[in-house]
Amino acid sequence: MAKLEKSVMIKAPVEKVFDFMADANNFPEIWPSMVEVRDVQRSAAGGNKFNFTYKMAGMRIEGASEATEWIKNQRNVTESTKGIQSRFVWTYQPEAGGTKLTVQVEYTVPVPLLGKLAEAFIIKQNQNEMDAMLANLKARMEA
Repeated sequence: MAKLEKSVMIKAPVEKVFDFMADANNFPEIWPSMVEVRDVQRSAAGGNKFNFTYKMAGMRIEGASEATEWIKNQRNVTESTKGIQSRFVWTYQPEAGGTKLTVQVEYTVPVPLLGKLAEAFIIKQNQNEMDAMLANLKARMEA
């Protein structure tokens, strides 16, 4: 299982950042490889349950995610069991008049689909993807 962790300082209140990220419909706006989010519903834990289309190494992957933990303006956890198995932990901390957002993700590269040789390339590509997503979120929240 691959693991990534990144943080970004955003000059916006925690409530604004959390509320934006609380709506999965916003993901395609900031997440370059998130092609589509659909069928968004409230999950039992709070947060969203949704289906998505994600592009990885040129392949479109259909998936489903659901919030499994939800602490408003502090932390949310989303797990995917269909498509790419993953667990995202989003932590929101007030800091220096803004928000420190930390994202931790554990995921399984779909090796049978992409091949073992592509795995290292995919992990590097996903690191760049996370950097771009956080930069896009920062720009959107600070605009």
